[in-house]
Amino acid sequence: MLDTNLQTQLKSLLQRISQPIELRAAVDSTPASADILALLSEISALSSLITVVTESDPAIRTPSFTVARPNQSANIRFAGVPLGHEFSSLVLALLQVGGHPSKASIDMIEAIKAMPNELRFETYISLHCQNCPDVVQALNLMAVLNPNIHHTMIDGALFQREVEERQIMSVPSVYLNGQPFRQGRMSLEEIVTTLDSTGSAKQVATMSAQEPFDMLVIGGGPAGASAAIYAARKGIRTGVAAERFGGQVLDTLSIKNLISVQETEGPQLVRALEEHVKSYAVDIMSQQRATSLTLGRQIEVGFLSGATLQARTVVIATGARWREMNVPGEALYRNRGVAYCPHCDGPLFKGKAVAVIGGGNSGVEAAIDLAGIASHVTLIEYDASLRADAVLTDKLRSLTNVTVLTHAQTTEVIGDGSKVIALLYRHRPSGEIHRVELAGIFVQIGLVPNTDWLKGIVKLSPRGEIEVDARGETSVPGVYAAGDCTTVPFKQIVIAIGEGAKAALGAFDYLIRLPVAKAA
Repeated sequence: MLDTNLQTQLKSLLQRISQPIELRAAVDSTPASADILALLSEISALSSLITVVTESDPAIRTPSFTVARPNQSANIRFAGVPLGHEFSSLVLALLQVGGHPSKASIDMIEAIKAMPNELRFETYISLHCQNCPDVVQALNLMAVLNPNIHHTMIDGALFQREVEERQIMSVPSVYLNGQPFRQGRMSLEEIVTTLDSTGSAKQVATMSAQEPFDMLVIGGGPAGASAAIYAARKGIRTGVAAERFGGQVLDTLSIKNLISVQETEGPQLVRALEEHVKSYAVDIMSQQRATSLTLGRQIEVGFLSGATLQARTVVIATGARWREMNVPGEALYRNRGVAYCPHCDGPLFKGKAVAVIGGGNSGVEAAIDLAGIASHVTLIEYDASLRADAVLTDKLRSLTNVTVLTHAQTTEVIGDGSKVIALLYRHRPSGEIHRVELAGIFVQIGLVPNTDWLKGIVKLSPRGEIEVDARGETSVPGVYAAGDCTTVPFKQIVIAIGEGAKAALGAFDYLIRLPVAKAA
């Protein structure tokens, strides 16, 4: 199951465990059970502290296995073979159950340990989903820290009957005590805050009581991370407030054009960015969506949580979000057939008909990927021809289970009340309305800047992008911006990183040129 290189790396990591671990496998005669036993056998051979036992109980989800200490209850279960993106979740579970401390903050650990109620989480994942491991790892850690918390990772492709019964069409999908809890990427902090309202109130009070920052960065993507690093290196008081650290990069599967890094994945790059930022004296505040910017003696930023922060300068790097079709039925059936991440949710539509909206590079790449999973893919493009690179369109047209529709405008998403069953599109030259029967719709029509909260405060372009000058300064003195939320062309990670550095340097230059009285 594991190649020689991976075994070598894992053996080195397992040297960090200090307590014995028992892997309890609930298996049957299926190929998946054989794969689980093979994987566990290879892992146990790498450490004398790890043993494998089998158990048989009709009440246990099979095939699956738990990670626990001998003679203790098992709070972490993997229902599936955690390879692909989930292999890191398994490794972390082994380390944490084996006594290796996590990197979570002391306050977060104490908050988790103090939760009094019994919480049983189930997370439906896809092994191809780069968003799922964050959720699985967060809930696994909670199960390690608190005996009242239990967590099961469930591979939706392996347990398709459950997926269909619960009508799961988006991953990760988390259930708590048998009821839907949340969908999509969640950080440990976000989960704990959702469960502990008093903890959220404490965080708001703590944030609002902080002294003003010299430079406050709003956003935690590549631009925001770069700005924070460049500001902190100047020795000034620096803070980062972000809804989620990493932004859109977290949803990016493969990155092959970041100079000096031949190939990486979005979550991996985000982890490296966050570690780099944390190596400096930067105050990172997550789960904070900015909602207001007030100008005065200090610049004050308000957040949806109710917290407020003050700063002498601000760098806005709020990035962008997926553009929606804005047609009837889209919002109603989001995560019930309407999706925006083909890599994450594509495997849930195995053997079913789907559509991709958008003929640019993202849309065509999505259609190519989905063609290997779905029974049929219909690509719908508004213009007269596809806008993707020739190498991609040539590949697309070679696939026998793909239909390309141009001059087509999606007009409505049709559902049966619980899930998507079709879409309507208008053939633009003739005006005729056509219906396509399908189970899933993947929207790939670009991005919208996250700048709605800045209307009437800083100057925005007709597209809603923040207008910036050559130094990253906006129309408001002391307020700078960088990345995908600005008018800078070519929305690329490498460009965002450079723009973040430039905005921070511009803001620092502004700070040192302030009159002494104003600076004080």
